[in-house]
Amino acid sequence: MFLNSPMPYLSRRTLLATAGLTPLVGRAHAQTDAVTVGVSGPLTGQYAQYGADWRRGFDLAVAEASGGINGRPLAYDFQDTQSDPRQAVAVAQRFVGDSRIAMELGDFSSAASMAASPIYQRGKLVQFGFTNSHPDFTKGGDYMWSNAPNQADDMPILADYAIGRLGFRKLAVVYINGDWGRTSKDIFLKAAAERDASVVANEGYLPNEQDFRSTLVRVRDTGPDAILLIAYYPDGAQVVRQARDMGLTQPVVATGSVYSPKFLELGGAAVDGVYTNANFFPDDPRPVVQRFVTGYRAMFGTDPGSYNARAYDAMTVAISVMRQFGTDRQAIHDGLAKIHDVPSVLFGTVTFDPATRRVSHPSSIDLVVKDGKFAVWKKAA
Repeated sequence: MFLNSPMPYLSRRTLLATAGLTPLVGRAHAQTDAVTVGVSGPLTGQYAQYGADWRRGFDLAVAEASGGINGRPLAYDFQDTQSDPRQAVAVAQRFVGDSRIAMELGDFSSAASMAASPIYQRGKLVQFGFTNSHPDFTKGGDYMWSNAPNQADDMPILADYAIGRLGFRKLAVVYINGDWGRTSKDIFLKAAAERDASVVANEGYLPNEQDFRSTLVRVRDTGPDAILLIAYYPDGAQVVRQARDMGLTQPVVATGSVYSPKFLELGGAAVDGVYTNANFFPDDPRPVVQRFVTGYRAMFGTDPGSYNARAYDAMTVAISVMRQFGTDRQAIHDGLAKIHDVPSVLFGTVTFDPATRRVSHPSSIDLVVKDGKFAVWKKAA
């Protein structure tokens, strides 16, 4: 498999010069001969860091795919949507109408992806939502696939961490009031009740909100043991900072979407002690992870984060299915149901359940922010 292939023959400068639109790997053919993967996601706006993380993961996977796709060069076309549903729809229309696009990766949020799903379904172009955890994403049609853990799996796993392993029994839930946040909140509330924990506050905030003090006052007045935070990294960091500024000292357990170096940068000392979980951690000793980390450090001079790994895995799946089953849109659709044991930084290997079009048996790692860094959480003796 290509994860074991030699390090890229493209120089870092050559690769990064083209990283925004169409990195190429393979024979020196004209652009028109390239196998092109469409990407829909945020390169500007409040979620731009996620898009920047994606590009690095894509670039490494593409560079390692020496020889491209069965002798043809490999490219990706990254269209900026700011993860806005209206822009995601416009990009979907463009990709479906462009015969050069073999499959699509994205969008970032489930809301943006699901707005575009009917277009991909009608156009019979695979939409691979590798960060789309909404339980209904893959229900949009048989052309919707995902290697993102389902929220229906993620939230009970987070509940096991917060309630079972950390021992918090009286929780205040603070969530971003969008489709993803509300769905995650509802699933978590059910999981908490099943684990005999009480939720004493249940507070949402708007995606563009900046001042969380009134929300946090209501949380403070309920006297929780811990705050369960359902957020992305930009808003999550600000919620924690403002909570600490107001004197709230309760531990914070956050969804894995905060696992980003930017969360640490934006949150500063305030986010020390925040608990979270992730499907990827660079200190994971598994060989598939360490190969990825070594390659990433060599290319970018820093450690990768979770969204670098997610993008790398998504492109890994795309490359593997096209190499094995061809670049025709129908062949890719059919191949995803048949492919198995694709090397995965997140899960070791990936095999899809054809019925749900999601990964079978996802897993995660318990983490805590310690001294300004993410670290593996270990229960005290």
